[in-house]
Amino acid sequence: MSAHAEAIVTAGLRPDLFSDLGARSISRTLLLVALVALILGGFAFRARSLSVEGLADDELNKLEAAMDYRNHFLTGANGEHPFVMKALITGSLIAAEKWNNTGLVKSHAAELFIPQETAVRFPNVLFGSLITLLVYLVISELFGGEIALLAAALWAFDPIAIGFNRIAKEDTLLLFFFLLANFFWLRGQRIAESEPERDPSRYYWATAVAYGAMVASKYIPQYMVISLAYYWIFQNIPETRWRLGKRRMLLVVVVAGLAFAVFNPTIFLPGTWHEILHFASRQNRDSYEFMGRLYQHEVGAWFRGLPWYFYPFFFAVKLPLPTLAGLIIGLPLLFRRKLGDGRYFLLFWMFFWLQFTVSGSKFTRYTTFVLPAIYTTAAIGAYYVIRFVARRIGEATGHDQIRVYLKTAVASLMVVFSLLASASAMPHYRFFTNLLGGGKAKEAAYFTQDDLYDAQIKPVMNVIALRAKPAARVATEVPTVCAYYAKQFGRPDLSCISLSDARAVNQMAEGDFVVAARGRHYLSNRAVLAALTAGSQPSFSQQMREINTADIYLLDQNSAERVRAATATSK
Repeated sequence: MSAHAEAIVTAGLRPDLFSDLGARSISRTLLLVALVALILGGFAFRARSLSVEGLADDELNKLEAAMDYRNHFLTGANGEHPFVMKALITGSLIAAEKWNNTGLVKSHAAELFIPQETAVRFPNVLFGSLITLLVYLVISELFGGEIALLAAALWAFDPIAIGFNRIAKEDTLLLFFFLLANFFWLRGQRIAESEPERDPSRYYWATAVAYGAMVASKYIPQYMVISLAYYWIFQNIPETRWRLGKRRMLLVVVVAGLAFAVFNPTIFLPGTWHEILHFASRQNRDSYEFMGRLYQHEVGAWFRGLPWYFYPFFFAVKLPLPTLAGLIIGLPLLFRRKLGDGRYFLLFWMFFWLQFTVSGSKFTRYTTFVLPAIYTTAAIGAYYVIRFVARRIGEATGHDQIRVYLKTAVASLMVVFSLLASASAMPHYRFFTNLLGGGKAKEAAYFTQDDLYDAQIKPVMNVIALRAKPAARVATEVPTVCAYYAKQFGRPDLSCISLSDARAVNQMAEGDFVVAARGRHYLSNRAVLAALTAGSQPSFSQQMREINTADIYLLDQNSAERVRAATATSK
């Protein structure tokens, strides 16, 4: 049991469900070696072949913002998103360019050259790997070192976590600073409870700074409520010494606000507010393809949009089976008093994340924030099984040593299955689907847009660049990415248009291209794609891991006429 747990047990607040397992504390040296191995191993998985997948439109927006910073210092570019990720990407791009200009790289260009895709995604790879340590630190404060180490190992090697750490989206940084804030928050609680002679205030200020950085990574300040809710449940207990008082609590909020301003200086630029208002007023994609069916995809659609079971189904088919089994067993345990008060933190964490389940707009990457809670719950479920089996075997044989072997076997099984799952999907980790979901045959079948994340556009544009006539039009749902790779492959003359833009599509003619990418089928382009596919065969198709990810059509006179006619019916 952790020192934090022991302190609360003394006050009669935190009994330990696993106290009879007889666990011995792992030596600090062995623990350090294990954590370093997990961090480096997780980094190796995350960093492998980062550029094999092309940039998505959101990633390209961040690359362009970083370029704008370099040319004009701080600007409002991509201002609807906070500053931290774009600043890190800017630094990563500068470092990559300096590396690429060294003599060592020039003499071994193919092996050592760092592509822009790698530079853009590297910050998330680094922070995602370091989250392994933070998961251990936070969970060990709540449930002790053994459960924390298993949860950290699952984070390090699970294909879901690895896949989302390999895209340049803010969710990884959001989670990093959330965990950092709560490590300080829980450490402050432990000191207040068990070492009253020490002043824990510095941990509260560190919590506030980390929370300021979190909001400067992604505009979701409401997650601060998780820590506050966990704090307030202790305030009516007479024995608790963890009391900040109104003055210090107000100062925590003020320090968090000041830290946000420091970490997000572009918030003071008029251009940023222009981008924010423009983003808030524009319409997002009208639909999302889930399990082969199109659903409304707007926040305000609520239960008329993507169904409530979107995320439960995601975990059911994407988690390795031992982790899923541990999660199913562990969830009801969170409502058992014997588990101790650390369960309240997990419950608040999951509850406040559940806002996304009622929203009509959902993306699988939003699960990044709650994944450590999922892995911790799975670890709790695994240790409950160990406790149950050890008791039965111990009663039958009189040997208590069996529980030591059981702990090693069950924990190793969960970690090995995660390793094998990630290795089987490498380097397209988001494709992984467990046997319950259909395995390899169903990869990228349920959450196609999020699983592919436009990775197919780069090779598609490589082929189109070789075949297209001068100034040909290319219709796709990611025209900015299309134009970027057209330029990269030496065809800046190509005109990339949106497949959902009826007016632009109506101008298409013989010799132009239509990219029917999986996961990018919408209500707005359904008529055009139906008219095209009804009477034409693709000129070529793009595959990834034997999955057909895009069909590309070179228009002839007849197909061009059908496409133009379909735009009239789709208006």
